[in-house]
Amino acid sequence: MSKLSPEDIERFKGNLKEKGYKLTPQRRAIVDVIIRNEGSHLTTEELYDLVKRECPEIGLATVYRTVQLLEALGVICKLDLNDGCSRYELIHEEENHQHHHLVCTNCGKVIEVQDDLLEVLENEIEGKYNFKIKNHSVKFYGICNECTKNYNK
Repeated sequence: MSKLSPEDIERFKGNLKEKGYKLTPQRRAIVDVIIRNEGSHLTTEELYDLVKRECPEIGLATVYRTVQLLEALGVICKLDLNDGCSRYELIHEEENHQHHHLVCTNCGKVIEVQDDLLEVLENEIEGKYNFKIKNHSVKFYGICNECTKNYNK
């Protein structure tokens, strides 16, 4: 999993400026926490708790608005893992699609699958239905290795 590059940060700043927004200290703190916790699939509330440690004056409403803005600008995307929470992860410009996720139904652990396993299927669908696929989201539910080991003890 690649980290947000300086080019990604500049693209983000440019997107903000283009749409009439500034990279305020609060927004920068939120983006920094998202970057440092990449792969954690944080909820807005979890993000708020982490940002508040560095920026105690920040309000939950600011975090919610910033998350919505980051999503609208294509910096992060919402991830629904069927746990009743909206979670977020970074979008990297070089990725064609969101990556796949393995979700443990026992402990809730989320494992990212970096390979795009559906390329052949996508090509078949595009040809058969004359439909241009832009993205997809795949989640597999099961029991992680750690839970399996603990269950077999």
